[in-house]
Amino acid sequence: MATQLNRAPCEPLRVSGDAIVNATGERIVLKGTALGGYLNMENFITGYPGHENEHRAAMASVLGAEKAQYFFDRLLHYFFTEEDAEFFASLGMNCIRLPFNYRHFIDDQNPYEFKKEGFALLDRVVNICAKYNLYVVLDMHAVPGGQNQDWHSDSSLTKAIFWDFRVLQDQAIELWKAIAAHYRGNPVVCGYNLLNEPADPEHKRLIAWYERAEKAIRAVDPDAMLFIDGNTYAMDFTQFETVLPNAVYACHDYAQYGFPGYPLYEGAEEQKQKLRKQFERKVTFMRSKNVPIWNGEFGPVYADAKEPEAQHINDCRIKMLQEQLGIYDASQVSWSIWLYKDIGYQGMVYLDPSTPYMKLIAPMVAKKQKLALDFWGVVNKDGVKDVYSPFIEGLKKMVPEHLQKKKYPHIWTFDRHVERVVRESLMSEYIGWEFAELFAGKSMEELEELAKSFSFQNCVKRDSLNKTLREDSVKSNKKALS
Repeated sequence: MATQLNRAPCEPLRVSGDAIVNATGERIVLKGTALGGYLNMENFITGYPGHENEHRAAMASVLGAEKAQYFFDRLLHYFFTEEDAEFFASLGMNCIRLPFNYRHFIDDQNPYEFKKEGFALLDRVVNICAKYNLYVVLDMHAVPGGQNQDWHSDSSLTKAIFWDFRVLQDQAIELWKAIAAHYRGNPVVCGYNLLNEPADPEHKRLIAWYERAEKAIRAVDPDAMLFIDGNTYAMDFTQFETVLPNAVYACHDYAQYGFPGYPLYEGAEEQKQKLRKQFERKVTFMRSKNVPIWNGEFGPVYADAKEPEAQHINDCRIKMLQEQLGIYDASQVSWSIWLYKDIGYQGMVYLDPSTPYMKLIAPMVAKKQKLALDFWGVVNKDGVKDVYSPFIEGLKKMVPEHLQKKKYPHIWTFDRHVERVVRESLMSEYIGWEFAELFAGKSMEELEELAKSFSFQNCVKRDSLNKTLREDSVKSNKKALS
């Protein structure tokens, strides 16, 4: 493994103008990755269909509660270890974004007592990161009722009911207060990312919630930075007017060139300009208010080696990523790439296809592709075109054309809303039970081996991506020293 670049121990950070700085006022640019799939599982990251809570319930129905819990506990144990932290630190980056699901802390049937197990899981990552001088941004990725309409808010719905119920909003604030009390004064935990990709159709409820959350957290921890995502999946700041103290404002900067079904990035000037304009549109608010910018998520999906033209496709996507990194570097924007580890779509490292887990789930991953169940992992929709195209066209005839854009988020087409409900929620729930049946009859020893597939030693490194990230870090370090 490459030698870790020298880096001073973590120290308290704060906001000063448009910069994140340390105690001496030195600008610190956070460059990192997210542990997506760890404390907030996602279907394309670990392979199951649908929503995490349904996946866990399906596994318990097949294995029994005790064996299912054992499997998930062991998966989390192997998912991030000191080997992972050592490798990540060797690339010269300095920050881990740690997404978490409220369900690790709150039992919906007993919502007024926080589970100690959730804090232990956070502590484990924070303590490992401390050994390698890596900052941690805690990211509330899923809240009661769901803060957005997507699978990764784990609501089992396609509507963000978090915004409709004050009691759910209060639960999230109370959880942040408990987390802030737990980590107050810990220099490794440099900030709290209050909500991942919120999507409030009215906008004003999100802004009011941020203001209430800030006051509540500051009463407990007056010093930690807050990371504030824009509305509509961290892309819309048009309704924001004021800035909160000691806060970093966060956009997410995914680019269409990095996804299947869109033109490849070839480096044309027109494409470069589109990337720049896309980013600058998202950060207009931050520029106007002179506050730090954090790009909390970005990164392409990579083609599987078995796909036609895979090498060329991936070369183009790496080239696009390099262009984006150059845009961020020009104004010293902090960022966190999505993501560190998965089964092969985006991860800096990914599970070896020969591992027991990958061999077990490979038929179901292929079926999910064919049925186009996971939005993030779908290469194409041709396998279901004969079923859904006439169905959607028939539905469209039932709805006046001028109303087909009325449903929020308005950037989604009518077809996209149908896909969210039918394929990615309803059908995924059915196929989720089929996925769980793969584990039927597994012994504790077999479950241990399946979970061990997620260990660093059983992962493949995505060399072209890691080389790009390391080169960017080295360049930044040289710039800081000059």
